[in-house]
Amino acid sequence: MNILYIDIDSLRPDHLGCYGYHRATSPNIDAIAEEGLRFTNCYTPDAPCLPSRTAMTTGRFGIHTGVVNHGGVASQPFNWGRDRGFHCGLTETNLARLLSHPKKYRTVAFSPFAQRHGAWHWYAGFQEMHNSGYHGMETANWISPDVVDWIERKGDDEKPFFMWVNIWDPHTPYRTPAEMENPFKDDPLPAWYNEDIRREHWGKPGPHSAQETNGFDLWDQATYDELGGWMEAIPRLQPNAIDSMDEARRMFDGYDMGVAYADLHIGKIIQALKDKGIYEDTAIIISSDHGENLGELWVYGDHQTADQCTSRLPMIVRWPGLTDNYAGQTDDRLIYNVDIAATILELCDRDVPTVWDGQSIAGDLQSGTLNHPHRDHLVLSQLAWCAQRAARWDHYLYIQTYHDGFHDYPDDMLFDLEADPHEQHNLADDHPELVIRGQAILNTWLTDCLKTATHGQDPLWTVMHEGGPLHVRDEGPTYLKRLMATGREESARRLGDKHSIDIQGS
Repeated sequence: MNILYIDIDSLRPDHLGCYGYHRATSPNIDAIAEEGLRFTNCYTPDAPCLPSRTAMTTGRFGIHTGVVNHGGVASQPFNWGRDRGFHCGLTETNLARLLSHPKKYRTVAFSPFAQRHGAWHWYAGFQEMHNSGYHGMETANWISPDVVDWIERKGDDEKPFFMWVNIWDPHTPYRTPAEMENPFKDDPLPAWYNEDIRREHWGKPGPHSAQETNGFDLWDQATYDELGGWMEAIPRLQPNAIDSMDEARRMFDGYDMGVAYADLHIGKIIQALKDKGIYEDTAIIISSDHGENLGELWVYGDHQTADQCTSRLPMIVRWPGLTDNYAGQTDDRLIYNVDIAATILELCDRDVPTVWDGQSIAGDLQSGTLNHPHRDHLVLSQLAWCAQRAARWDHYLYIQTYHDGFHDYPDDMLFDLEADPHEQHNLADDHPELVIRGQAILNTWLTDCLKTATHGQDPLWTVMHEGGPLHVRDEGPTYLKRLMATGREESARRLGDKHSIDIQGS
């Protein structure tokens, strides 16, 4: 059985038709979902991009690999020092390596991810690495032709393949080619978002908040022009600020156009499998590295928190001979993406390494058992924009914040995701007993993880001792000046006190 793993950057499941979205963003993905199984509560243990993909390919949480940030010491795997042998223990037990050795699968990756993040450990085990060379700024039309060409030339070789394909749409900046017209211009926005919420968010602080939707950068036309002609779509799709509902529409439409463009090119890849006659011999898994906040926790077009919208992933599995009887159904258990990695290994007659945190559900799928209790809670981490850990159980999400990324988040946040999926109402003060439960989950998880850690340290504190997450490090003084100049003095004063920044002298 061939395995095609399609990894669509920044894809949140609730913007796909097969997960109930009201816009027609994903007909090709939806067709795969109709033939397979959808997981509705799959999460990455570590967000965003670099920590998540490292976790997925190593089968291990960031606290065990050391990779939790986008820069600094904690953006690289732990240094094994004297205990490192001829081969690195981390990369010898990663997913692609275990599938390719002993010689069974041809492993091939179509992705510039390793170069984008300096994450060369991610390529370990892949026998072919196709780097499109533009650091993840490629649109899908730069990726799919090479994948289709490979399938046409090599898809029916005697040995099966394991192929990882990265498609970067809909990651910001929104850059769907200009020849694609907006198919959503007459569709309503998601029902939860309205003018009252937009106005409330206008006064909120933080990178990718309503007044700074491009992070700490304020892009102008000259900046767009410097990017070159191939990025000409950005000005029409990427708002600089959500100062009206028209600009909010540009944000939602730009994201959804990215989803639709990714879906269009996934259709081309799927058709290549059919034309080659190997569609029924190929397992297809469609997922992401993380989701995306589109106004939740007043973050627009980014993935900065350990919350539902950043941490929850689509996970669609179509595995001929295994999921046929589940066609179009859902599995609602709490799982991590590393559990799916472990499941892939077992379905390919590979043992899951004892050092992995991923726990396979292959036995349940083979026995026809859906929704079988797997984990009663999950722990989610974010250490690249904010420093947060979260506990996810039942229909609750508790978030503990160590560094708020200049968003002025409280230390404790609690959300009822069943009643409030877009995290508009912090219930921490109303339900201290649930806050205590969330804290207990985090404390027990930390204790258990450190018992099995090879390096005996929590990389969260490495990040904090370096001055905080990479993307906000050293940005405070300049940004608080901007808050003072844009009518957000109260937030500037609170953040100045919280982060020991003298806003008068900064």
